[in-house]
Amino acid sequence: MNRKEPDHLNLLFDMGELASIITSGSDIEAFLTGAGELVAKHLQAHVCSIYLFNSRSKELVLKATRGLKPEAVDRVRMLPGEGLVGRCFSQDQVLRVGNARTSPGFKYFDNAGEDAFNSFLCVPIRRGVEKIGVLVVQHREIDHFTLLDERALRTAATQLAGAIENARLLMALAPEPTDVNIDADTISKKFPAFIKGKSDGYGLASGTIRPSRRKRKTILFEADTSDITYSLADFQTAVEKTTDELKTLQDKFAASLPESESLIFTAHFMMLKDKNFTGKMKTLIEQGTSPVSAIQQVTLKYINVFSDNPNAYMQEKAVDVEDLGIRLLSHLKAVHTPKTPDRGTIFVTQDIYPSDMMKLTADGIRGIVLVSGGITSHVTILARSLSIPLIIADDPVFLDLPDTTRLLLDSGQGNIYINPDDNTLDMFKGKKEAEKRAKAREMLSATYTLDNRRIRLLANINLLSEIHLARELKAEGIGLYRTEFPFLIRSGFPSEDEQYLIYKGLFDKTEPGTVTTVRTLDAGGDKIIKHTDFIQEANPALGLRSIRFSLKYRQIFQTQIRAVLRAAHSREKVRLMFPLISAIDEFLAAKQVMAECIHQMAQEGVPHKSDPEVGIMIELPSVLATIDEFAQLADFFSIGTNDFIQYMLGADRGNKLVAEHYIPYHPAVNRGIAKVATAALAHGIDVSVCGEMAHEPEYIPFLLGVGITTLSVDPKFLPNVQTTVMETSFSRASAYAHRLLTQTRVKDAAAVLKTEPGK
Repeated sequence: MNRKEPDHLNLLFDMGELASIITSGSDIEAFLTGAGELVAKHLQAHVCSIYLFNSRSKELVLKATRGLKPEAVDRVRMLPGEGLVGRCFSQDQVLRVGNARTSPGFKYFDNAGEDAFNSFLCVPIRRGVEKIGVLVVQHREIDHFTLLDERALRTAATQLAGAIENARLLMALAPEPTDVNIDADTISKKFPAFIKGKSDGYGLASGTIRPSRRKRKTILFEADTSDITYSLADFQTAVEKTTDELKTLQDKFAASLPESESLIFTAHFMMLKDKNFTGKMKTLIEQGTSPVSAIQQVTLKYINVFSDNPNAYMQEKAVDVEDLGIRLLSHLKAVHTPKTPDRGTIFVTQDIYPSDMMKLTADGIRGIVLVSGGITSHVTILARSLSIPLIIADDPVFLDLPDTTRLLLDSGQGNIYINPDDNTLDMFKGKKEAEKRAKAREMLSATYTLDNRRIRLLANINLLSEIHLARELKAEGIGLYRTEFPFLIRSGFPSEDEQYLIYKGLFDKTEPGTVTTVRTLDAGGDKIIKHTDFIQEANPALGLRSIRFSLKYRQIFQTQIRAVLRAAHSREKVRLMFPLISAIDEFLAAKQVMAECIHQMAQEGVPHKSDPEVGIMIELPSVLATIDEFAQLADFFSIGTNDFIQYMLGADRGNKLVAEHYIPYHPAVNRGIAKVATAALAHGIDVSVCGEMAHEPEYIPFLLGVGITTLSVDPKFLPNVQTTVMETSFSRASAYAHRLLTQTRVKDAAAVLKTEPGK
């Protein structure tokens, strides 16, 4: 074998060669082809091909080749794990095969012209920790490539990775080629019939996809190519229909969500009356501009004005203008259209704010597919409160689905069906009926374990609309009212009187004589209040959040405490709880603010609750060292397991990259919970669990076993929690908890968790 081996494998290409292929090509495709020719030359290979990973379709696409048929570019596509190229990518390893066509898993493409080539060598192309593609060389000889060639190809992939990644990102901005012949199998793989996601709720939803904001806003730019001539009267009809639509949405919003502002569509209504907005549109139409063009011109002008404003609040108004312009154009075009197009009821998005969810609820959304996020984030909690099935599916394929696609969501299982068949729809109908029957099931007014130990079941409340369900399901009180949601869904801080009305609604709706626990503002972290001057923090979970925010901005803190205590006047069993307490000093400082508020209101003669019970939410490991001292000062503890696990293990609960490290049954978490419960019992104060663990059947026996006899969960979980408790033996749960507490390794704790603990 007469071969010239590379003599400098640590630097396969010199800088001149790299600069030449980057600067000399006429376009990105020419650069990639040049890179392939350079690799082929250095490794004396007959073929060099570059496959890039398309993150939207999740396919490896042939983007350049030297040696295969040019027409194979963009046509040859494989999924990760498919063929030798797909296996190299998915397994992140070099593959060297002496005779590719006889190798198991080899995928043949007749349009590529690979018949003459036997030896096959490929390496993954990486940019940092991200895999971006595969670099392949082929040779006619069998068993041609050596270990030295592997090292050389690795070096080539490393040297080219940065430039190839830039090329990949730029190519991703261009539209996908439409003339590529993709067979039916590829289409079915690209748009599968079923995708498994993550969910922490219940509920079923079915409907077509609501067009994304990006798709909906195209109506603001596209020229009107229809043969219809719209008149000034048509424009005025569109304004009237838009006004009526917004009024209907506003009424629905105010009726179902008393925490919201009374006029959430204020900006829309004002612009509909503004002589410089709709008035300017009317003038342009009277001067001969078509109504479609008039709406587009004025809307885009206002969007630009608001978007260019340095004030963040003003920038947000651009979204209101955009929404209003879309509604006006839609109603205008519907004047001469017999049927309004289906707007869709399943919302697919990469991100969503609580305020967006409130508007979507009023606007008829039945379900949400979130293509990112964590299952314990405030958005998913809010979705449960609004009874909107929400599934997190980390699959970009959803962003490519046409708006005509029908989705069926089963959030209890995390299942998403794409264009479901008749059998699946029949199954869906059956589950809907079963869900109705489950909701109708009567709960017992008191909950006992198998061996007659009394357990209290309380409700977590995010929105006042949930209180009715909590009472219907016989919750024994409110274990957690999250006060941040009225802040999150509004465009400004609610005043003392506005908060007073919300909290009065809370106390008025709860059963007299039952406990009501109000947690003060838990802002920050993943609960950013958009209208505040929050600094962009490098690590917001460890930044200015919760009680730290309240103690820094004492006027906001005092306003909230005054509103709560005013609303609680004449009520029994009122509890005030401070979140994210890290030290006794913080707890005492918060209690001092409350004492000052009580003193002020007494001097002012304002009726108020002067003796609420005061407690802390246990979320930080720092409190464990002084938990006995806390138990002497606090009236109660509530363990917020979501954050407690996150901070105990240093694993962001909303970060998919560290999801495997967020372990509720970790020995440190188990022992921490047990230590809190022991301290509370020793000092005679109440301790409850109000995080997600409280409704998980696999964790409830452990919680009972360490002595926790109060669980607080979202109302819809109450029936299942009661069933789990009533099937659990307290004495056996204690023995089970002891076994868990003796484990020091995660895998051993997991093994104990799989046993039958309480029966």
